[in-house]
Amino acid sequence: MVQTRVQQVLDSLRLQNGLYVASPSDTYHYVWIRDNCYIALSELDENNGRFEQTYHALLDIFRRYEWKLSYHAVRRPQAVYEYVHPRYTAETGEEIWGPWGNAQNDAIGAFLFGMGEGMRKGHKMLRDETDRKIVTLLIQYLQTLEFWQDEDNGMWEESRELHASSIGACTAGLLSIKPYFPDAAAPIQNGMCKLFDLLPRESALHRYDLAQLSLIYPYRLLPHALSADLVEQVEHNLLREHGVIRYPGDLYYADQGQEAQWCMGLPWLGLCHAVLGDLDKAQEYLRWTERVMKKDGAIPELYLAKQHEPNENTPLGWAHSLYLILAKEIRALSGNITDSEPIEQA
Repeated sequence: MVQTRVQQVLDSLRLQNGLYVASPSDTYHYVWIRDNCYIALSELDENNGRFEQTYHALLDIFRRYEWKLSYHAVRRPQAVYEYVHPRYTAETGEEIWGPWGNAQNDAIGAFLFGMGEGMRKGHKMLRDETDRKIVTLLIQYLQTLEFWQDEDNGMWEESRELHASSIGACTAGLLSIKPYFPDAAAPIQNGMCKLFDLLPRESALHRYDLAQLSLIYPYRLLPHALSADLVEQVEHNLLREHGVIRYPGDLYYADQGQEAQWCMGLPWLGLCHAVLGDLDKAQEYLRWTERVMKKDGAIPELYLAKQHEPNENTPLGWAHSLYLILAKEIRALSGNITDSEPIEQA
């Protein structure tokens, strides 16, 4: 069964404390906040304790750096290293030092969104008052940042500018956590207003961007018509044979001048079509994802455009979670179990 193999590969990335490394490769054998929040969503509707275990482990990381959160909850970071770091060592959960695009506001938004969704589903997300204090500090941190006008490195950890996906993640996170932390309500209107000022662009540099799909899934921030337009723009401008390029001109793993094709863009598009209620398109992208995965169920980070080969970051946990969530969404839409062997595999 395809989904069973995909789940087994994802489980191989899971650490004892419930966190996930992004990939077993040397360059990605780290714990990213964002990746873990997206991976955990594949367990949101389960009652096996895994969803909250991942969040408790992330809270443990934040607790280690409570001093930093407390300081920057009231004092805006100036240097990029002062921002809450997006990635940590797999062995000890410590910040990774060195030059990096550490200003990643969307990671904090994703964390708050998952906390709120977990509470809404009845999961025990807060273990004690210290956990509650950490969440309060993260809310204050976003307010002090004035995230709606803070230039961050964005989902792709690159140029500092205003990113619609980052502003959307923070806004969605505050909306999700607001019923349990009323102080989160204050900056939501600022976030929504700035988000719609930026749209349909992702940023000043990027007219089209894979990261914009997050506004539709998981955040569901946009009206149906605008969501459909963004999906159409991504499909028309970024969709390729083995995945979705992140944005035109992307140099990361560019192959003879052609952008790398990210496999996770396929199930992500499928999830957006599921949100829009299009079962046929959602199923099409599920099968498409199966065609680009490896025979053992591993989904690569990306394929090189000219060589048609995956890079070393195989498997990528984030891609696995999106595929598994898409399969569940299709079952919910159709009322049928959808699992089959891929017709053709990479």
